[in-house]
Amino acid sequence: MEPVEILDSTLRDGQQSLWGMRMQAGMALPVADLLDRTGFSVIDFAGSSHMEVLIKYKRENAWEGLDLLREAIQRTPMRGGMRANACISFGVSPDALMDLWMRRLNEHGVRSYWIYDVLYGIDNFARLAKIAKEYESEVVGTVFYTISPVHTDEYLAAKAAEIAAVPEIDGVLFYDTAGVLETERLRTLLPKIVAAAAPKPVEIHANNLMGTSGLTYVEAVKHGVKVLHTAARSMANGPSTPSTESVVRNLELMGVGHGLDTSLLAAVDEHFRAVGRAAGHLVDQVSEYDLFNLTHQVPGGMVGTLKAQLEQHGMSHRLDEVLAETGRVREELGWPVMATPLSQLVGTQAVLNVVGGGRYKLVPDQVVAYAAGHYGEPPGPIDPTVMERIMAAENADRVLANPPEQPTLEELRARHGTGPGEDDLLILKALIPASDIEAMRAAGPVTRDYPLLPPELAEIRQLIETVQTPYVRVATEHWAIDLKR
Repeated sequence: MEPVEILDSTLRDGQQSLWGMRMQAGMALPVADLLDRTGFSVIDFAGSSHMEVLIKYKRENAWEGLDLLREAIQRTPMRGGMRANACISFGVSPDALMDLWMRRLNEHGVRSYWIYDVLYGIDNFARLAKIAKEYESEVVGTVFYTISPVHTDEYLAAKAAEIAAVPEIDGVLFYDTAGVLETERLRTLLPKIVAAAAPKPVEIHANNLMGTSGLTYVEAVKHGVKVLHTAARSMANGPSTPSTESVVRNLELMGVGHGLDTSLLAAVDEHFRAVGRAAGHLVDQVSEYDLFNLTHQVPGGMVGTLKAQLEQHGMSHRLDEVLAETGRVREELGWPVMATPLSQLVGTQAVLNVVGGGRYKLVPDQVVAYAAGHYGEPPGPIDPTVMERIMAAENADRVLANPPEQPTLEELRARHGTGPGEDDLLILKALIPASDIEAMRAAGPVTRDYPLLPPELAEIRQLIETVQTPYVRVATEHWAIDLKR
């Protein structure tokens, strides 16, 4: 079989799925050169939601962090992810802002993009891809795999053909967010996707929630997929992708070339394991095969969000009930793909249905907007009774009276008080509260490394290094420890 390429998703999907997008630049910089020299076709990294989390919760200048990593990664193209009709919010962003976001990422050195829209607004794909081509960047358009009566082999192949027909799009990314593609279905579907995209190549990204995505990759290669998305072992599996280490081993056993310098993989794996443990994040995840996942198809990273929402109501024990309700809501809303933003909309509505005193008694603005077509056309018809309840919500008239606006770039600059040379700031101001931006600025420059010991242990180590006696006793109000040199 022909060689395949490996795309590294450690810095994007790995940390998104396991760390809630909280990977700071200094966590990755120490091994950025190793990643760069490994031989990956692309290193996936930049995303607007990652920027939002870094600024809001880590007070880190995300543009500065991107520049630092771009300087460290010189050989391998870095990839940016882009929802075709929105930057950060779960709503819809103006075209002018999306175009500017594409330009600014390119001007910061990002040279590969995956563009997606769960409702397949292909016109937006084409417009953004044309901008990327001004910088000679690579672009792939995304087809999402999901199980529903609507998303047949023919439906998904037709979407792949429509995306591949855009001249500025270089390939098709086949994306299984919930890791639910089974071998029998794969053997009928993937050949159709590959044929529909031809002669453009097909990539595959399958989150390993069911523990079967490694097998999916083996079968995908047999059926003509050219690029596999993986992550360093400590940042892989569970809700993340299969590990680079396991995928490479399988390829070698199949006699398929991959072009990676495998001697560099262990150091990257060990680094992120140490950083993740020091930061209190998940590493070394494993998933068991669970048929319940097929009923709701919730992406792994979103399960944590649902848990957090239930904890706010003191109802953590009702998670399985919410997941079952998520599957029911998804069907009632016309079988949307469970990916951002619609997975969040469906999941939030499910939580409200369980804890809010009745089904659809409370309806978020975004669910009203989805039902009104503000995001695009739903895959299937919305249940008529549910549509009536949504449109009877007290916020429905307000949402319907305020469809997504389309200000020009000049109007956006005037609105946010920025000039032509401040477009990075404009993007942040348009999407993130001013108080968070000010706190980010006050925090100072981006830290270039990350301490691998918790602060308490670091203080103890420093104390031991300063004292001269062979014994040290450290005591606090709650504990004491005796240490011997």
